[in-house]
Parts: sequence; C-alpha cells; structure tokens
Amino acid sequence: MLAKLKSFLFEANASSDGVTTHSHEELHLAAGALMVEAARLDGSFDAAERTQIHATLRDRFDLDEDTTTTLIDAAVEAADNIPEIFGFTRTLREHFSHEERIEMMEMLWEVAYADGVIHDYEANLMRQITGLLYVTDRESGDARKRAQVKAGATGAGAA
Repeated sequence: MLAKLKSFLFEANASSDGVTTHSHEELHLAAGALMVEAARLDGSFDAAERTQIHATLRDRFDLDEDTTTTLIDAAVEAADNIPEIFGFTRTLREHFSHEERIEMMEMLWEVAYADGVIHDYEANLMRQITGLLYVTDRESGDARKRAQVKAGATGAGAA
C-alpha cells in the first residue's frame, strides 16, 4: 500500500506535452492527508476531527460514505508513512486552481477548529501550507475567519 501511495503522489503520469497529471483519487488523497496531518498535529486525532474530515471530503469531492471512509484510512496511512507535507502540497498546487487552493486552506482551518481550539503547532502548519500552496497570508486569514464562523468558534484559545 505504501508503494501505491508514494506512486500516487510522487510518480504522477507525464502527458505528451510534459505536464504532470494526477487522477482525482490522487488529489483527494493529498487533500485528505493534509487534513489528517492538521488534525493530529496537536497530539490527538479525535472523533470530532475525523467526523469533520469525513464531512469535508465527502461534500467537497462529492463522494459516497464508503469511498470517503476508505479515503480517510488511506490518508491516515499516507500521513503516517510519508513524513513531509511537500509532496501533498505540490500535488495540490500543481492541479488546483488558485481558488481551489484557497478553498483547501478553508477546509484545513475547518479541521483545525473541529476540536474548538487552534494549537500553536496547528497554526504553524497552516502557515507552512499557506506558503507551499502559494496562497497569501491574507487569503489564508480570510479562509480562517470563514472556518471560524462555520465552526462557531469565537477565537478563544486560538493561536
């Protein structure tokens, strides 16, 4: 399974014009792995965070329940076995439009707020991902505010 995950993320198919292509599944896996990483960076990966990731992936990518569950399991395995986020962010940066990358930041903020608190490690990861996705700090900040509103968070305890 690990070899398949790595091939999804790092050995994408090059088309005849030299452009790297990824399947929808590969893009979904990269997005899911970033969400899992954001969720467990505070030292726990609780049911609220998993539920948030499930709902976000299902709704954003229009997946059925079983596919979403399988995707989350694969994303957990990818996050466990691929210790850096660069491959995930590169995949998304190359294949998501700028607006989709901003939406990805909002989804990540929603996951980070799932437990009601943004921890310093989570905030640091979000700053790193913002840069790696070529999203401005302002765009990420706006995405964070939208995620706060969705989560009903007041900002208390947020970094």
